[in-house]
Amino acid sequence: MTRYVLKRVFYALLTVFFLTMLTFAMMQLLPGDPFIGNKAISPVTMQALYQKYGLDKPPVEQFFIYVGNIMKGDLGLSIKYNRPVTRIIGEGFPYSAELGIRSLILSVTFGIILGIVAAIKRNTAWDTGAMVLAVIGVSVPSFIVGALLQYFIALKLKGVFGLPIQGWTTEASKILPAIALSLSSMATIARLMRTSMLDVLGQDYIKTAKAKGLGQAAIVWRHAVRNAIMPVITVLGPIVASVLTGTFVVENIFNIPGMGKFFVLAIKELDYTLIAGTTVFYGAFLVVATLVVDILYGLIDPRIKLGSPKE
Repeated sequence: MTRYVLKRVFYALLTVFFLTMLTFAMMQLLPGDPFIGNKAISPVTMQALYQKYGLDKPPVEQFFIYVGNIMKGDLGLSIKYNRPVTRIIGEGFPYSAELGIRSLILSVTFGIILGIVAAIKRNTAWDTGAMVLAVIGVSVPSFIVGALLQYFIALKLKGVFGLPIQGWTTEASKILPAIALSLSSMATIARLMRTSMLDVLGQDYIKTAKAKGLGQAAIVWRHAVRNAIMPVITVLGPIVASVLTGTFVVENIFNIPGMGKFFVLAIKELDYTLIAGTTVFYGAFLVVATLVVDILYGLIDPRIKLGSPKE
């Protein structure tokens, strides 16, 4: 077990390294320059700015300096904001994390419930309704869902629900963004849970449990759900990735002061250090999330072998 975990950690670190290298290379390929085009900057000042941000050195040297700084917890200085990238992430990430956590709770809770209901009520109106919702969730992007929620729920039905169109100050203002971000992941989980439940309900041990006289509730919750939920746990890593990366667009729609605002402005202003810093930060975060889910999957299901017998 220990050897397996250490191996997975090594692969995770290797993934983060290649992600950093790829991100840095893409920054070098971006057209334009953060300083060229500003007529107010003299050549002497521009040269000083290049030295300040380390852009006067060869790309290979810049990369190894950047990797060394990352290992020290330094993601560089933002060109646009003239502040450390770590401080900017520290200010915006809590909002993005809260939105992501709320969306994940909605996705997992209602996705599993919809999948269970659709499987138990197969070929009924419940099944059809759950799957129609799942298809809509998978097909419609989160920014379209967000705009529709703003128009119909927050604007047209404001007197009924009393939900604000934008903001992140009250509990009411946090409902619509979380729903908009969670719908796609909820649909994925619901479809996966339904398929897995149907497969489990057809197994011999379920038929044996029915033959012994166990009630439907006991069969579903004590036997079927426990085994059917394993594929859902497997995809939690990618789902976390999709939810967190989706916050950028939803945050801008609902005017949430999270990482989305900084990331979009960084691309617009060619803020190399902020783009690279946020990309590496989110990449490392998602690699760690996938690693944790991968290890937990083996711990939850004792049938999963975490390694070879020698390990």
